[in-house]
Amino acid sequence: MRTPLSELAGTRFDVAVIGAGVNGASAAQHLAAAGFSTLLVEQNDFASGSSSRSSRLLHCGLRYLAPGSSAWEFAFHPRRLMKALGMARQAMVARSEMVRDTPERVRPMTFSYPIYKETPYAPWQVDLAFKILKGLGPNDVPLDYRRLGRGEARRRPLLEWLRDIDALKGIAQFREYRFDWPERVALDAVLDAARLGAEVRNHTALKGLERQADGDWRLVLEDKLADGASGEVSVMAGAVVNTAGIWIDRVNRMAAADAGRRITGTKGIHCMFRLPPECADEGIASMNRDDEPIYCVPWRGLHYLGPTETLYEGDIDDIRPEEGEIEWLLAEANYLLPGAEFKRANVLFAWAGVRPLTYDPAQPKGARSRELHDLSSDGLDNMFALTAGPIMTHRSAGELLTRRVASRVTPTGTPGRPSYAASKFPDDTNSPAIDDEWPEASFADLRHAAAHEMPADLVDLLFRRSGNGWTASMAAPMAERAAREVAAAMGWDDARVDAEAKAYREFVAHNHLWHGASD
Repeated sequence: MRTPLSELAGTRFDVAVIGAGVNGASAAQHLAAAGFSTLLVEQNDFASGSSSRSSRLLHCGLRYLAPGSSAWEFAFHPRRLMKALGMARQAMVARSEMVRDTPERVRPMTFSYPIYKETPYAPWQVDLAFKILKGLGPNDVPLDYRRLGRGEARRRPLLEWLRDIDALKGIAQFREYRFDWPERVALDAVLDAARLGAEVRNHTALKGLERQADGDWRLVLEDKLADGASGEVSVMAGAVVNTAGIWIDRVNRMAAADAGRRITGTKGIHCMFRLPPECADEGIASMNRDDEPIYCVPWRGLHYLGPTETLYEGDIDDIRPEEGEIEWLLAEANYLLPGAEFKRANVLFAWAGVRPLTYDPAQPKGARSRELHDLSSDGLDNMFALTAGPIMTHRSAGELLTRRVASRVTPTGTPGRPSYAASKFPDDTNSPAIDDEWPEASFADLRHAAAHEMPADLVDLLFRRSGNGWTASMAAPMAERAAREVAAAMGWDDARVDAEAKAYREFVAHNHLWHGASD
């Protein structure tokens, strides 16, 4: 499926999409469906950046209705209220679309929000917020909202571990969803974009970006898998869509060194634990002592805690959890759920990501509102960027970007219809599961992905194609067998198989602090 880069030399596309996270993948899918000849390029693997490192929540938008430090903030700032209502509606619509159209990619859970006496919101205000959410969104995916008393909390798994149960004014309980797993959501869109005629490329670096006298954009690309044999090639595009996430400013400044800042990066980490079986499908949403969200989310028989929220000014090409961050998160987790006794020794693994939030001098940690930037103000005509686009609204982001491109560029191809169905592997009941803790992926699935889904290495396969990287073992103990199973499809000899297994274990140790048994 991967065209040699040299064959694209001199090709002109209606639009080029830079960055194949979930929003870039959706943009390419919707642009191709609208009849635009589309190029999608990603410097690493599809969805290997922030899209794979989030809190994974397909949430209902409750957070957007929190007025902030004062319950009267929305009354004094009606524009903020209207913005919050719009974002909450986007969340409810996205929740409905994903659950209805792609149920294989989401999992339901029971979420509980404890309301303490010191909480700035009264129970009736929380009740009102859920009534507003119900009115904003479709009714096909119910919220199942109810309010529990402190007596019920003492009898329920997970809730029984809450601090100061006697200080509770109540517990808001509702149905929430999480993505399972977000990388595959992005890959679904990538594969559908290819079906619709888009040229999709991972492990392809953007080395140059320049606007030509005739208005077209010249992109210089390099295949990172070609060992320098094919060199660099140039392609042309009528428009450029920058969905490079935390790399957005870097891409913009390739085209104009003085391009304005668009991104503020905040780092979040999560830690995975194994809680008692009775806690399965039970989660908690609350606020930490810095008045920022903290979650305990069920995940494939495990639970993860997070996130942190700190400004990030480090290397955006090497983002990983640090021990100090884990220590801080454990302290907050034990403050929220002292009965659980979270300990560093019980952390199965961790992950870290940087949120590509919208730069706003008035908000030091960035604005969470999704923004589409027309970069003509920087002299970059027919170039657009998207910031602060969460996973859950990726479909509407793709549609929004397509409408904006269509206002400037005429498509040269034939329109089609995007498919939101989950891409599925061929049935092979005789193939064993890669990992008993994640029986939904088999070695046959891995071989199919190796042959048809453009992976470059074992990390691509086990994290973005099969999802086995997100299990308690992180698939490290079966890395060598997995490499041997795909060796024929990937063209690997015995030495490469050994090297891939070793590199995989080094990857999970470096990026996820996994140090379990490797055999």
